Amino acid sequence: MNNDLAKEILQLKIEKNAIILAHYYQVPEIQDIADYVGDSLGLSQEAAKTDADVIVFAGVHFMAETAKIINPHKTVLLPDLDAGCSLAESAPTGAFETFIKQHPNHKVITYINCSAEVKALSDITCTSSNAIKVVNAYPKDQPLIFAPDKNLGKYVAQQTGRDLVLWDGACVVHEAFSMEKLISIYKEYPEAEIVAHPESESHILKIAHYIGSTTQMLDYINNSTKSTFIIATEVGILHQIQQDVQDKILIPAPSKEDNTCACSECSYMKMNTLQKLRDCLKFGSPEVDVPEHIRVKAKLPIERMLALSNK
Repeated sequence: MNNDLAKEILQLKIEKNAIILAHYYQVPEIQDIADYVGDSLGLSQEAAKTDADVIVFAGVHFMAETAKIINPHKTVLLPDLDAGCSLAESAPTGAFETFIKQHPNHKVITYINCSAEVKALSDITCTSSNAIKVVNAYPKDQPLIFAPDKNLGKYVAQQTGRDLVLWDGACVVHEAFSMEKLISIYKEYPEAEIVAHPESESHILKIAHYIGSTTQMLDYINNSTKSTFIIATEVGILHQIQQDVQDKILIPAPSKEDNTCACSECSYMKMNTLQKLRDCLKFGSPEVDVPEHIRVKAKLPIERMLALSNK
């Protein structure tokens, strides 16, 4: 880590009464300096309860939007405004609104990985940590739309026995795992357990020993007596896990692509850097805002999710 940058960031944080929230997929030096590192649910909960004047969201755009929806009077900064999300982009507002109209009488559950506009069209949001709980909160005879992630939706449908109407969206990172390469690695480490994020494709989930959100995977590995794990999610999570379990072998699930790390990386998540984090704190930009008429509508499904998660 650049110690000078880190010191300046810590000083600026004090001066501006700021909090730094970071997702597990961020680069290690950002995770190390953040006040809180977590998954989408944990980050939403932290954003909801912070008394900071400034929230620096080291993640992607929909995460910063969510923080702004919950905290309209706080300044929400995103180190790189171009840090988007392939999954959120897979659900354009107009097309999704048309989709909803084609399924009258359906309640709309949207994975939090979507735009503020799509949240505003929803009845409740969910994360991979609580998606099953959210679906089960509805009566069995209530028709449900689940969007935008079809892979998570298929998994939730299997776990709940519900016939969900799925939007055809996906995360490119979690669809990048190579089954052939994964099996090859497993043959090298037959004692390993495969842990996978439910955004992964069905054939990956079928061979996984454990399926869960990023936080749930981390907890599972921490508490497991096993020594070797093949991890099918964005490679950034390995940084946090390795700090907690230094004696365990962590292997990123291989990507179909021939890239530098032979793993699956989110290029959007990696757009944020320590320098950009320092700059956004110093200059108060780029700031994320949400039009008030959208924010008010989008806040209700998020609040419903948070209330259900706290039960």
